[in-house]
Amino acid sequence: MYARMTTEGSDPLQSFLQWCEGVGLKLNNKVYISKEGTVAEYGMLAKEDIDEGELLFTIPRTALLQQGTTKVLAVLEEGKASLENTSGWVPLLLALMYEYTSPQSHWRPYLSLWPDFTALDHPMFWSKDERDRLLKGTGIPEAVDTDLTNIQKEYKDIVLPFITLHPDLWDPARHTLDLYRSLVAFVMAYSFQEPLDEDEEDEKDPNPPMMVPIADMLNHVSNHNANLEYTPECLKMVSVRSIRKGEEVFNTYGQMANWQLLHMYGFAEPYQSNSNDTADIPMSNVYKAAVQVTRSEAEQRLLVEKWSLLCEMEMVGDKGVFIFGKSGSLTDTEMYTTLKILCMSVEEFEDFRENEGWEEADDDDEEKMLQALSNEGLPSLPPLWRRLVHAAARFTLDSYGEDMQKDKVLLEDKDGYAKLSSRQRRALQVRYGQKTILHQLLELTKP
Repeated sequence: MYARMTTEGSDPLQSFLQWCEGVGLKLNNKVYISKEGTVAEYGMLAKEDIDEGELLFTIPRTALLQQGTTKVLAVLEEGKASLENTSGWVPLLLALMYEYTSPQSHWRPYLSLWPDFTALDHPMFWSKDERDRLLKGTGIPEAVDTDLTNIQKEYKDIVLPFITLHPDLWDPARHTLDLYRSLVAFVMAYSFQEPLDEDEEDEKDPNPPMMVPIADMLNHVSNHNANLEYTPECLKMVSVRSIRKGEEVFNTYGQMANWQLLHMYGFAEPYQSNSNDTADIPMSNVYKAAVQVTRSEAEQRLLVEKWSLLCEMEMVGDKGVFIFGKSGSLTDTEMYTTLKILCMSVEEFEDFRENEGWEEADDDDEEKMLQALSNEGLPSLPPLWRRLVHAAARFTLDSYGEDMQKDKVLLEDKDGYAKLSSRQRRALQVRYGQKTILHQLLELTKP
């Protein structure tokens, strides 16, 4: 089943594949790594037909690059208390900074595949003007601004003091903020996070990220044909459906909307292909829509009280969003509760407050909410509910920098689309995918 790892192409890739053999990574002889015939950079292709359930490769846990396998493990363990942060990424990033710049690193053949990180093209590497111009309304510029602020603070407050204490391992002149930022993008795009067992999910923090050689070379599509499985001894990539000779082997990064793919991984799927695409409606736009239908000061005061109660119930928040997918609402409990309370009469609202809300929702209630806010249920919502959703969707559509019709023409003009830069194309797929969901919502809730 397993064969010597072969590839067409560059010396760094050949060196990496030889390294893989040395660390015990086993590759099925029906697949190979290549830059040719893949959707982006490196990828895995089928040499022969592959059946569902076939093992494509196994990676021993000793071959994973993480805090527990790096040469600087002892130093990281010793300084564990000072490295704690919200993301939980700092120990891996420090390990990567050391291993990436050490000529003697055990991981050098692996890390040499990314000689200067120029292949990484996350929006964090775009100019602010380019982000704001191409991605206005998508939520990405705001997410990137938060990322860049957090990265700078993390480096200044945690990383720099730590590496300064260990000049034999790190050098601030070499291990700079720019390198740290690139490695954050590298971890965003290529790392894996082992899921917790179901009985641990409520009790433990998420597992820290880790780098998984070979597995991180597989590209993503929502309609994937392979999946990574975790066992105590190793990680296994297994086909989840048959793969024909010449087809690319695709992993999944999870149920990711296009804006998440571009933000976290630096690419986007064609908007029609991504069954997991979503559009966010800021909760503030629903409030804005509710303000529009108030006709007196008394109604405005009542609206403020209703919104305050929704905040107390943690159904809404200043920066929160209601999420809609291609089939309807994905935040149905929050959306349904918000619409119901906002549309209550004075008497209904007073009764609701006196009774301290509803009883906890059971499965039937949750199914009712899900159905009501599905594409099938939205046209049957009460008129005022539809009006609020319609207005909020309109406000959200109006927040984009580019007109929807203009984007549609660009997508349909093959020659014009081909002349766009890769950044313009990716931004267009994200924007238009979100707009189609919002436009569908307008159609489903029109008076």
